[in-house]
Amino acid sequence: MFKDKLFLVMLVLGLLTIVAAAGVVTIQRGNTPGEENPYMEQNQGAMIAQESQAQEPEQIAGSADAQREQMESHINNKAEEPVKVAEVPESTQKSNTPQKEEPQAAQVDSGMEHAVPLVLNFSETSPMAWPVMGNVLLDYSMDTTIYFPTLEQYQVNPGVVIQAEVSQPVVAPANAKVVAVSANEELGNFLVLDLGNDYLATCGQLKEIQVVENEYLEAGQVMGYVAEPTKYYSVEGSNIYFQLEHEGNKVDPLDYFE
Repeated sequence: MFKDKLFLVMLVLGLLTIVAAAGVVTIQRGNTPGEENPYMEQNQGAMIAQESQAQEPEQIAGSADAQREQMESHINNKAEEPVKVAEVPESTQKSNTPQKEEPQAAQVDSGMEHAVPLVLNFSETSPMAWPVMGNVLLDYSMDTTIYFPTLEQYQVNPGVVIQAEVSQPVVAPANAKVVAVSANEELGNFLVLDLGNDYLATCGQLKEIQVVENEYLEAGQVMGYVAEPTKYYSVEGSNIYFQLEHEGNKVDPLDYFE
């Protein structure tokens, strides 16, 4: 009987010893360096997540503040920039400026069919410029005949023959419109000018004519140059033939020249 009790006591003590040893081993394993603690990893992950969540609003707020500052800086820079005014071309400014229209003659050799009309108001008292300055070789004569050296004969002369040098400029005697630009054997190249009030002037023995039909000319404007004389005036030499008529009747140009 006693032996049975002793055996039970020893058995219980043995079990307690085994349990105690197992507890010590478990505790040692928990404290062993190098072993990973799952609870610590979990806690650290949670802490990192919390930190990142806490930082995200700050980062977002910081990003929004930076964008707002950048926009404000851009707006301030734009406000400080000087406003550039587009420069209007000088030609446009001139075209937009009201100007008083004044009659002008067409440009030489412009080929314009219609120029700005000049006032053509020639009259008996109007001054008329000489087309060239020179001596009168043959006078106007419609009542009597005069002698023509080249033709060796007497005949009437509806105009005047004015001595001139070859290539000498020939100018418009008054404001005029070019009615015709033509040529014939006697006068060579010649112009017919409308002076206004039924006055017409014819100017011959020209070369290098600078004007065109329907062109308006100002008094003194170069119309062309003195040419070599035609065979009708070879003895007289280089000259300008000038004829003036009023209402279809020939008149003496010398009565009108200044």
